[in-house]
Amino acid sequence: MTDAARIRWNALGDTTRKPPVVLLHGGPGLPDYLGDVAPLVAGLAPVYRYDQRGTGGSAWQGRHTFARHVRDLAELLDVWRAPQAVLIGHSYGADLALRFCLAHRERVAAVLLMCGPMTEEGRPGYRAERDRRTSPAQQERLHELEALTRRTEDQEAELLTLHWFTDHADPERGRLWAAQAARRRRPVNWAMNRELGAEGRKDPLSRRLNELRACLPAATELLGGVADPRPVSALESVARGLGVRLTRIEGAGHEPWLEQPDVLGAHLRRFVRDAVGG
Repeated sequence: MTDAARIRWNALGDTTRKPPVVLLHGGPGLPDYLGDVAPLVAGLAPVYRYDQRGTGGSAWQGRHTFARHVRDLAELLDVWRAPQAVLIGHSYGADLALRFCLAHRERVAAVLLMCGPMTEEGRPGYRAERDRRTSPAQQERLHELEALTRRTEDQEAELLTLHWFTDHADPERGRLWAAQAARRRRPVNWAMNRELGAEGRKDPLSRRLNELRACLPAATELLGGVADPRPVSALESVARGLGVRLTRIEGAGHEPWLEQPDVLGAHLRRFVRDAVGG
């Protein structure tokens, strides 16, 4: 990158085709985990994924800002020789996609916001639903782990499992998926999480819906799992504010490619096909 940071990225599909699809993973502070999503649309357009700076294979030390992460995506599009791209952002990645649109509207051919953005209005409902899905003993253990100033690898994995198992519609499979993710999506950059979280609370996207509505491409949609603990009502509010379509996937939580891969794949392929014109 222009500041000498090194970003790990990979591509799937015919990279000579334009525009490409760029998958933006969530967190903030996690490495890329959207490897199961890329093949769903790679036959229609090349798909790029990358570890955001400070995560996974993109080792970096420094202060995190939305402006820096937006510049990273712009520079990557230059590297990929992509004047425009179709952005698909998951969870926090949806927030990043919207902030990129605010800064570089001319470079976005289409944008799909999957299970995000998280709005301030939706946080109380999310916390309440997560608590409802968690036993008192699990809540107590989670608080104990969060209070530790230093955690072992096993304690970190246990903490993440307790955070993530409520994300899924199926509680039994949800525990397995969360435990697997807790080992794979590591290490978590907690400093990045805190810094971008604080900036997001100071400048929430929910206050910029009018500005966003003016700069988003015509092909903009939201998609969410009905069983996501993050309330679908919050996504409905964003969709109304932006004047865009919201697709609800029954029987799916925060990671619909796990519980409803066929349904999600059909929606993604329809969206990308419409966006790239074929």
